[in-house]
Amino acid sequence: MKYKVAAVQAAPVFLDLERGVDKAIALIEEASEAGAALIAFPEVWLPGYPWWIWLDSPAWGMQFVRRYFENSLEVGSEQFERIRLAAARYKIHVVLGFSERAGGSLYIAQAIIDDKGELVATRRKLKPTHAERTVYGEGDGSHLAVHETSIGRLGALCCAEHIQPLSKYAMYSQHEQVHVAAWPSFSVYRGAAYQLSAAANNAASQVYALEGQCYVLAPCATVSKGMIDLLIDSESKAALLTEGGGFAMIYGPDGAPLCEPLGETEEGILYADVDLGMIGVAKAAYDPVGHYSRPDVFCLLFNRSPSAVVASFEPEALRESTRSPAAPLSEATGPIVDGTK
Repeated sequence: MKYKVAAVQAAPVFLDLERGVDKAIALIEEASEAGAALIAFPEVWLPGYPWWIWLDSPAWGMQFVRRYFENSLEVGSEQFERIRLAAARYKIHVVLGFSERAGGSLYIAQAIIDDKGELVATRRKLKPTHAERTVYGEGDGSHLAVHETSIGRLGALCCAEHIQPLSKYAMYSQHEQVHVAAWPSFSVYRGAAYQLSAAANNAASQVYALEGQCYVLAPCATVSKGMIDLLIDSESKAALLTEGGGFAMIYGPDGAPLCEPLGETEEGILYADVDLGMIGVAKAAYDPVGHYSRPDVFCLLFNRSPSAVVASFEPEALRESTRSPAAPLSEATGPIVDGTK
């Protein structure tokens, strides 16, 4: 199977969900008109990445908390349905990065929507990275999933999840063919923290393609001048976050870059051609979950069950489950309510 894919490099409409959805739909339309069968968006592109968590104290950052919460996206909301219907209208698969609002909590989330507008899945980042844990909750093992679609087996992870060897192996084990590696921008702590740099993290996307023998779309947001004007209120902060940081790329299953990059402050869409038949060629050399594995030496324990803060049950079922099979009910549960024991 052969088709074209698209990776977004663009600034979000920061802290403005309605206008952000408008911009997302415009990019979806643009990619569809260019012949793409899949478009991938950066991490939490709606309503943008909360860069304030890296710039100052939590007390200073509180000024953004309510606005960020109110502009985060709820699954099934009117805004979410607009994205879903746009995928159907333009007949294109969409992998959307968004800050998910669920009850009173936020999650780093991705939605996979097919070209008929059907929601294939939503997922949450398994473990928010470093300062992100002041904003977002955690996902669970059910969010490390690969999904069968009409364009192949499709999966997604966010940002530093591509540094987690076991999470990656869990994804590889599901025979992923096309992967979305979503990133927020590489413009924080520039020159002071190489592990946060474009070079280090683009290498992680490229290694994911090489290790998993899959196509990797690595969309990446940019930091706009408007975002800088809002977030940078002192000379000291100006050194911590800079404009730009867009380093989107697309890689083949042998790790090769498949397109030319845009300039780091430039907005646009990167395109590349996918040929799923090339995956078998790549796997002839490496297949870490197949012929190149050693299950007699190593294995991964992978809990794929969804977690829940509340487990519902019927009282009668609970009584039956706690009853000792070797004792009468009265002995298993203690005194009976009528006092006869």
